Parts: sequence; C-alpha cells; structure tokens
Amino acid sequence: MPLYRHWKEGDAEWGIWKVSESAEELRAMLTGRLPYDVELDSLKAQGRKMEYLAVRVLLKTLTGKEYHILHESSGKPYVEGHLFQLTISHTKGYVAVGLHPSAEVGMDIEQCTERVRKVMSRFIHPEEIPHRDSLSPEEMLSQLLIHWSAKETLYKVLGCQEVDFVEHLRVMPFEVGETGTLSGAEHRTGHHRLFQIRYLLHPDFVCTWCVCLGL
Repeated sequence: MPLYRHWKEGDAEWGIWKVSESAEELRAMLTGRLPYDVELDSLKAQGRKMEYLAVRVLLKTLTGKEYHILHESSGKPYVEGHLFQLTISHTKGYVAVGLHPSAEVGMDIEQCTERVRKVMSRFIHPEEIPHRDSLSPEEMLSQLLIHWSAKETLYKVLGCQEVDFVEHLRVMPFEVGETGTLSGAEHRTGHHRLFQIRYLLHPDFVCTWCVCLGL
C-alpha cells in the first residue's frame, strides 16, 4: 500500500499517496455502499478516474472510514454532512489530502517541471524572490515551484473567487530546503492576513499545506 507520507500537526492530518495501483486494485479497496461506480462512469479520462479512486482510498486510509466526497459550485470539496474540513490535490503519480475538524485547510501538490518558468509572470510579483539574479537555475526552479504551490494552497484556504496570484497573494523571502516553513500574505479579503505555510520538496513534486486558524 503506497502511502508515501502521513503526518499530523495539531488537529490537522495530512497524507500523500503514490499511485502505483491499477484502477481495479484501487476500486477493490473501497467497499462502502457509496455511488463510486456511478461517479466513475461520469469521468471519461482514465487519469481522472485514477485520481478519483486514489483520493478516496487515501481519505479512507487517514480516517479509517469511507466518505462521500461532494463539491461546492466553486469546486471546493467537502464530505457529506460537513463532518470536517477537507482539501484535495493531485499531480502526476500522486494525490494529497488534508483534513481538520473545524478550520479551513489548504494543500497543494505539483509536479516538478520546467514549465513553471514559462508562466512565472502569472504568479510572481516583481518584489518576490528579491535575490533571484544570484540564484542558480536549480535554486530558481525550486523557488518558483514552492511559490506556485504555496499560492495554490493560499487560494484554497481563502475560498474566494477572482484571486490574482500576483497582486493578492505574496510569499515572503525564505531559504529553500527539503522541508520548511514560509510566510504567505493575502490582500484579497481586506483582512490582510498572514499564514504559515509548510512545504516539502521532493524530486518528483513539491507539496505545500496550511491551516487557517481564524482572523
């Protein structure tokens, strides 16, 4: 069972699953009387089916139970009955899930890819990464990947629409390691809140996660 990582921080619980099973093997791990097959039939792409199954297997692994996952009109996931707060992310070969009994949570996992360099103007403010000229290409790539993922996590925590990743979300300067904590700020809601965002840098992916504990 490829549970890559499972950890708790306070009341929050997080997990990353490395998807190495077939769809049939994942489906066999889900034994509850929930509308899995009906929902699977509505997904045309095999990749989407795999993500659907792996997320639910991971949630079951974290909680010991199977839950019906639904989505708000904004796309935000929740479990039937709103029993806890839920965040979901996926990238090539991995899915990630975070949950908390009451606080909003955000989690993002992104494949490590050079493509992020081509789109950096969409999420990097000119004042971010102030010493970029002194960074090696590898160091700059790590900074970009973590910034991108951290802002995706902030976006999920905020739960707002029309968020400009350049103007509304900022990541404070930080030193890159395999794991670490960085500060992020939001200027979208009018509260100008600061968040502590944790990150994990893996050869295959970068993962970030955060809990919103109130104003």
